[in-house]
Amino acid sequence: MRVTLGGLDLPEAGRYLARSTRALGQSLRLMVGLPDYDTYLSHMAATHPDRAPMSYEAFFRERLEARYGAGKGRCC
Repeated sequence: MRVTLGGLDLPEAGRYLARSTRALGQSLRLMVGLPDYDTYLSHMAATHPDRAPMSYEAFFRERLEARYGAGKGRCC
């Protein structure tokens, strides 16, 4: 007996849902302005293998400073 979900075999459906969930999570983080550390790590490994990536805390701090201009006293 073959179990299907929406026309996909169960293992295929599981992989599809996992990809969709990751993509949705990434989209929601981008919509509210949260940087994606996993994407940054992938980029660093692919394009800058000789450089050590920032820690999550340093990455997040750098993204906040880039977005809001830390210390510039700007409003809105």
